[in-house]
Amino acid sequence: MNKNDIANIRKEFKLNNAKMNIREIFTVYVQKETGEIYHHMSQPFEMLDLEAQELFLANFKKVLTGNLDTKLFELRFQREGEFHTQAILYEGLHAESTDEWKENMLDIVAKMFSHTVYDFDTVVTFIRGEYRKHTRKRDLESEEGGDDEVFSNEFILCSLNKTDQPKKALLFDYVEKAFKPNNVFDPIINLAAPMSGFLFPAFNDNAADVNHILYNAGKNNQPDYTFIEQVLNCEEVITAEDDKVSFEQILINVMGDEVDSRVISNVYEEIDKIVHENEESEESSEIPRLDYRDVERILEVSGVENVDTEKVEHAFKDVLDDEKHEFKASSLVPKKVKISTNIATVTLNPKDLKNLKYITFDGKRCLLLEVEEDVVVEGFKLENGTL
Repeated sequence: MNKNDIANIRKEFKLNNAKMNIREIFTVYVQKETGEIYHHMSQPFEMLDLEAQELFLANFKKVLTGNLDTKLFELRFQREGEFHTQAILYEGLHAESTDEWKENMLDIVAKMFSHTVYDFDTVVTFIRGEYRKHTRKRDLESEEGGDDEVFSNEFILCSLNKTDQPKKALLFDYVEKAFKPNNVFDPIINLAAPMSGFLFPAFNDNAADVNHILYNAGKNNQPDYTFIEQVLNCEEVITAEDDKVSFEQILINVMGDEVDSRVISNVYEEIDKIVHENEESEESSEIPRLDYRDVERILEVSGVENVDTEKVEHAFKDVLDDEKHEFKASSLVPKKVKISTNIATVTLNPKDLKNLKYITFDGKRCLLLEVEEDVVVEGFKLENGTL
């Protein structure tokens, strides 16, 4: 799934929306430490009161919110294994009765809590429904398109949420006109920040892909590998942060650890160009990837000397133990570059690194930053001197 696929589904989670028909919701309350199910309940989603519907819809949108390979991960199911989650979800998706659907989802819950113990109660929520998307916009002249032609896909979405104990507070009783401590002990389900979740199946080019699942890690660059492998039965993932660190080490192996700032800027600019060209292309829906040959070309055009295929390929094997690895281009360009010294911290856009020079002046190491405007500090315009 790309970010547009995810955004298209996420925006449809709203009240009274014909494009998003949530048929059933199944909630399971699980006790801390023991992992035992205290209570579960299934009902048609539209039977919830409107306020509860709005709270759950906001939670489901959170499950589909985040950057790919940072918080959201499209995972491929492993091909082998018994009691496979892919089969359980597929059966649940097509279950004809509510009892069958509940039984399948309880199997998933059992897998979740056979591998993890929490020190707080949790709530697992499943929904199943139908997601619709117009094949094309409605033509006002011919009145064709729109609701007449839609892509239609069934899905299951799961959200895992922690519960919080209510804080002690002082209340004002309007009837008795008195201040009283609150005596509420019911746990509060934290729907504002799901711990994790998933969407099955994944969607690519408006079609369901049952061999993949979209997983939400809850926190950036912190996927739960036990959950991925033991609960979802999916292949291991590499985060965008891990990819970026490995790529930087490959660059150091090829270029050395001392390099001109313009070269670094050129490298990031070349990669950013690849990403933007792909986004602007109407034909390509694939995420651009870079192998060792692509990296070799990028380094050559960026001004790196003495680059050859063997050198780059060896760096891939040395860092990743896999010379065939392909980096997602979008994971490699940092949004900001931070340079920290004992005196100051400078934050730059990667493409502006070419305006930065590291020099020695009067025997002292200096950062020289080229700017196009006057520099103002605390309301004072700095004098412009000359080296």
